[in-house]
Amino acid sequence: MPDITRRRALTAAAAVAATASAVALTAPTASAAGHHDHTPTAPGSFDEVYKGRRIQGGPGSGGGHHHEHGGGYEVFVDGVQLHVMRNADGTWISVVSHYDPVATPRAAARAAVDELQGAPLLPFPAN
Repeated sequence: MPDITRRRALTAAAAVAATASAVALTAPTASAAGHHDHTPTAPGSFDEVYKGRRIQGGPGSGGGHHHEHGGGYEVFVDGVQLHVMRNADGTWISVVSHYDPVATPRAAARAAVDELQGAPLLPFPAN
């Protein structure tokens, strides 16, 4: 069995490192491609009283300046529309809790009620 030389050891190490780099570079691409193929399902409708406030949500009627941001979904707090938006990662935000993404429009409505602390939700002007 021949003795391993320093040159052969370094060549082998470089080959292993190159292979590991190639695997690392291609793995996220394959994972991301698989992730983008998955289309999130549309959230269901809800109508409940949360902390004394009536919150409702469901497929939108198709009107309004901000309609496209909610993906065709509308949310109301005590009958006043809470503008919601679906993020690219599938989370939801509202104009009341814009920097606190949540998993569903119902959670966005509940977060808005929590943030309002009893204050009324004022209509958001559509410019």
